[in-house]
Amino acid sequence: MIQGVSSCGWAVPPFIIVKGSNHLANWYMETDLPLDWVIATSENGWTTNERGLEWIQHFDKHTKSRTKGTYRLLVLDGHESHYSTGFELYCQAHNIITIYMPPHSSYILQPLDVGCFAALKKAYGRQIEDLMRAYVNHITKVEFLVAFKAAFFALITEENILGGFQGAGLKPLDLERVLQRLDVKLRTPTPTGTPLPANDPWVSKTPQTA
Repeated sequence: MIQGVSSCGWAVPPFIIVKGSNHLANWYMETDLPLDWVIATSENGWTTNERGLEWIQHFDKHTKSRTKGTYRLLVLDGHESHYSTGFELYCQAHNIITIYMPPHSSYILQPLDVGCFAALKKAYGRQIEDLMRAYVNHITKVEFLVAFKAAFFALITEENILGGFQGAGLKPLDLERVLQRLDVKLRTPTPTGTPLPANDPWVSKTPQTA
């Protein structure tokens, strides 16, 4: 799992989470990763509340010197690790205001999803295809890190990031862009409960007995 943006001066360096429990020396010695990139581990390779707290500290470290004013606004996708108690307390203590996107909306609202990550995934896939053509059929974490680094520097550029913000309607601000992409269909609510019988006209009848 990758969190963050870039090791360039205009963005946050990546925070990479890999499956495992121990760090291996060759992850660093054989990959030539930038020194400000972070590799963390978790049991399944996904973020956890502990990794989320480490990431917000990473974010704070690389953004506080460029803060304009008192507060920073951090837009998040609502994953559990983004609103744990430790995460929220750290944000409050360091003047980081969090705002969460509605569920299943990041492909529309998240600028990097809109402008960068899909292309990054394709570029990484091409790197793996090149390895397979060279008869490298088992991708270790070292091969992953090398391939990801090449794809990252090719696709995560200042131009593409700014294009993502434009595509999401944030810069320049375009309030109609997101609304136009929403698939909203108006419909009349279906009544609940047992339907009433049809109002047949009443016909008088003479009662019959045995």
